[in-house]
Amino acid sequence: MERIARFYKVSREQFEKDWEDTFGPRDKKEIEEIYERISLPRRATAGSAGYDFCLPVPVFLKPGEEVKVPTGIRAEIREGWVLQIYPRSGLGFKYRLQLNNTVGVIDSDYFHSDNEGHIFVKMTNDSREGKELDLKEGSGFAQGIFLQYGITEDDDCRAARNGGFGSTDSGR
Repeated sequence: MERIARFYKVSREQFEKDWEDTFGPRDKKEIEEIYERISLPRRATAGSAGYDFCLPVPVFLKPGEEVKVPTGIRAEIREGWVLQIYPRSGLGFKYRLQLNNTVGVIDSDYFHSDNEGHIFVKMTNDSREGKELDLKEGSGFAQGIFLQYGITEDDDCRAARNGGFGSTDSGR
């Protein structure tokens, strides 16, 4: 296996800003405690392709409800590689947990964005059987898989990124 990336926490300041932007004003001490409990993504077994992203707080979703989770994580990725984010397989299978953008795509240049490359995961409980999703703090809810990619021989892109969530849309 080739080692092509490293996970880090975003700064405490960035996490606080993004947490409050997502959930509204909160007690600074509460946000600091959440930040301290964030764990870097890890593989569950030596044969696992996916790195498990764990919840920094408990999440309860009724069918049709959604939540955007500021993970507190960023990934420094070698050029030519991408991190793709999926729901944990069991949660998708049992509860139809879906990512709102289907698959999260974290490009290597996202690490240097103004938001420090902070990875967010927005998910919906898409259960059609009325199943409620009750996830405990620290439980894995998403998985990230690193994939290599290629570009066309005549590619001449020189644009630089500064953001996420559609920031590279050139208005075509």
